[in-house]
Amino acid sequence: MYLYHFGLRELPFTLTPNTNFYLALEPHNEALAVLLTALKTGEGFIKVVGEVGTGKTLMCRKLLNEIPDHFVTAYIPNPYLKPDELRRAVAVELGVKQAQRMSLQLLTQRIQQRLLELHNQGHSVVLILDEAQALPAESLEALRLFTNLETETRKLLQVVLFAQPELDERLAEQAFRQLKQRITFSYRLRAMNALEVEHYIQHRLSVAGYKGGNLFNPGVIKKIAKVSQGIPRLVNIICHKMLMLSYGEGRYQLTKKHLASAIDDTEGLQRTVRHWHYLLSFITVVILLGAYVFWRETRGML
Repeated sequence: MYLYHFGLRELPFTLTPNTNFYLALEPHNEALAVLLTALKTGEGFIKVVGEVGTGKTLMCRKLLNEIPDHFVTAYIPNPYLKPDELRRAVAVELGVKQAQRMSLQLLTQRIQQRLLELHNQGHSVVLILDEAQALPAESLEALRLFTNLETETRKLLQVVLFAQPELDERLAEQAFRQLKQRITFSYRLRAMNALEVEHYIQHRLSVAGYKGGNLFNPGVIKKIAKVSQGIPRLVNIICHKMLMLSYGEGRYQLTKKHLASAIDDTEGLQRTVRHWHYLLSFITVVILLGAYVFWRETRGML
């Protein structure tokens, strides 16, 4: 691999959500601030939505690392679970013994007992679900019922949902109106702009141990930002392939030729590039046609 070639300690553009590479960009700072503020209120559901590859799982891991000590967390990374499977998964995360063996009625009682026990010990409990758009309809309802568990002054369980925009589409349905009303805080992660893409690339190279000059010149970075549409995962894929291509040629400077090859080798990006080419061509035709019509009308007035 290209580690020695570029003087790197580790791969800078992997797809693993490693919090060591976390960069406090504006959208992620805002999302984390919303999450921590919302958790302090102790009420309802909290939702963070973002397109595929915008860094939701990394945000989820960052929250788990940054959450105050008095919180007890139950983390479900893959919530494509039936209601009984979801209950058992939550019970296991909360430390309920023999959760996989007992009846569902007894399991619900034990979960409530465990939540009360943690509450009396001064803990707040938060259930964090990644990829929440994958929850079956029955499990969404089970999740809502979880938040019915409460004392006279406080909910015994808060829920944080990290999800793709498809979750918003589902919550807009009449059947989920009760759950939607319980979402007290919500944030939508946006993609990076061109300047943020530049900071993102340089930051990941620095964390990985790179100490040389700029590998990516401003023109190349601007093109990466445009082609990737500011999606961190796509930026990672493109940059990783560009580094591999440069290493294969024995070069130390990344060029637009490397970028073009990386795009050609990446599923989905070819379509995006073609879309932009078609759009630009269409806009050019419209402008020229408009100019021609204006010229004809102006000539007719003379």
